[in-house]
Amino acid sequence: MSDSDDQTVARLPQAFLDDLLDRLDIVEVIDRRVKLKKAGKNYSACCPFHDEKTPSFSVNPERQFYYCFGCGAGGNALGFVMDYERLDFREAVEGLAQSVGLEVPKDDARSGREPPKDQNKPLYESLEHASKFYEHALRQHAERHKVVNYLKGRGLTGEIARDFRIGFAPAGWDNLMQANGKDEAAQELLKKSGMLVTNDKGRTYDRFRERVVFPIQDQRGRVIAFGGRVLGDDKPKYLNSPETPVFQKSRELYGLWQARKYPRRLERIVVVEGYMDVIALAQHGIPYAVATLGTSTSETHLERLFRIVPEVVFCFDGDDAGRKAAFRGLEATLPAMQDGRQAKFLFLPEGEDPDTLVRAKGKAYLENLFDHADPLETFLFKHLEEGLDIESMDGRARFSKLAAPHLHRLPEGVFKTLMYQALADKTGIDVESLKRLQPPPAPRPDITETAPPPTMEAPPPIDPEEPPPEDFIPVDEPALEGLSPSSLNPVHRLLGLLVLKPTLVRHVPEALLVSEGSRDAVLLAEVVAHIQKYPEVTTAALLGFWFGTPEGDFLNALAGRESIEDDAGLEALCTALVEKLNRHPALDAARRQFDALKRKPYGELTQDEKQQLLSLTQEIRSLSGKN
Repeated sequence: MSDSDDQTVARLPQAFLDDLLDRLDIVEVIDRRVKLKKAGKNYSACCPFHDEKTPSFSVNPERQFYYCFGCGAGGNALGFVMDYERLDFREAVEGLAQSVGLEVPKDDARSGREPPKDQNKPLYESLEHASKFYEHALRQHAERHKVVNYLKGRGLTGEIARDFRIGFAPAGWDNLMQANGKDEAAQELLKKSGMLVTNDKGRTYDRFRERVVFPIQDQRGRVIAFGGRVLGDDKPKYLNSPETPVFQKSRELYGLWQARKYPRRLERIVVVEGYMDVIALAQHGIPYAVATLGTSTSETHLERLFRIVPEVVFCFDGDDAGRKAAFRGLEATLPAMQDGRQAKFLFLPEGEDPDTLVRAKGKAYLENLFDHADPLETFLFKHLEEGLDIESMDGRARFSKLAAPHLHRLPEGVFKTLMYQALADKTGIDVESLKRLQPPPAPRPDITETAPPPTMEAPPPIDPEEPPPEDFIPVDEPALEGLSPSSLNPVHRLLGLLVLKPTLVRHVPEALLVSEGSRDAVLLAEVVAHIQKYPEVTTAALLGFWFGTPEGDFLNALAGRESIEDDAGLEALCTALVEKLNRHPALDAARRQFDALKRKPYGELTQDEKQQLLSLTQEIRSLSGKN
């Protein structure tokens, strides 16, 4: 929203907006614009905000909010009308108010309370201006020929450079700062967005210098960061923006914005290693490639991709580094492998990458390689078999022990059943025995659970003279950082439940509420405080309070992920999440003691220390819910 829109919001009383949302039926509001079909207790349609053929747009009449599992759009009736009809806030309010017989109050700057503003709006504007500066330099700067020659040498056209907004950061320490950071406030924004660096001597300078610059765009097309490739011999060869309030590497993918603009429905997305691979493939008629941003492929990446397409192909170099990167991608993929989804792995010949191969052999050749890439099960078993004699009993036993933990991570379904059967066929071990090789991860409250999980066997006793087995070493819980939705993060799950059923706030103890720390933990405290202040608040009104902010988008996404319909299920899940969060302090303390002991060679531990190590192992397993 523009500044004038913010002022308009401030002049409308919050009580009026809540009353308006209470009188509206979101199903009627949306159905008048997009034809909805009944789907259980909800309604569904093909999303009006992105191109799709399979409906992923869901409207919840009880909670009065909508969410698209494909593009992440979500909100209440007011937000839908603004986005769908491209109206400003006041126009949307007036139209909806008229439809339910409400009179919009006259402007009164003293009434109501201004909702939170988008604190990141200046950052997005600063990054957009930086991108335009680099794009202009590519067209106008006296040294532009350096980049133009490089891009032409890589076979790129001016059109593809325009589509990906490629730019040029000229040589010099302060070109961007001189152009876009002339006052202190502008410089602070450039620093916060990662575009300026201040060294330990207090000198401030441009992060990107004498580089080809690749803007990184989020799912709305906003510039959130940059990558740069050096033109000379400087190091590093590639440089990325640091993480900022608007950029988290584990969530974003280079090229996803461009891929989703493709006019025809996408059936697959290819994950490659670099910016130039993405751009070269797009130029040669393969517009569905993306690249990670200086980090391994994450579970968040895979969930986003599988909501868009049914097939993901990992395309990496065939050397050791490429295969290790691919296996990390496989590990991130396992929890997302619901029935109907497919992951493949393609390794290119030594010295080749997608860029060189598509230029030399063309689109059809490369797409044929994608078609015949190894499916996940083939790559997993091949990788784990390396160095083992599968013909021997010992080799099969070792292989089973290596493979079973990976199969445990698959979601329940036909694919998991077939994977266990395939492992049984390869090893001669029956499926039930394979499932008992290692206890599966602790069952966590999940939207698909309809009955209590089966009781797990107690872990076998451990000889104090022997080191604990590797599968007893505790694994860290996911870090509670950043506004990036995670199905594993209990704070995220709890936030989603509070949006869906605000009365659950009575189950959240004061001890879990913090005023500083990670953004999502602080947001939990703010949501709880708001619900306590307005006990009758509805889902729609709660989303309306954070409307137009990153927090609002985040809460929409979290609420949209939860599909439990009955109040009893929501309450049980909420209680389980609170119990899990209450265990964190004791769990952290036990882990610190465990880590201190593990740093010593096991043979040098005293008998008491060995016993303490075993006790801590059992305590950590118990607190983690793994017994």
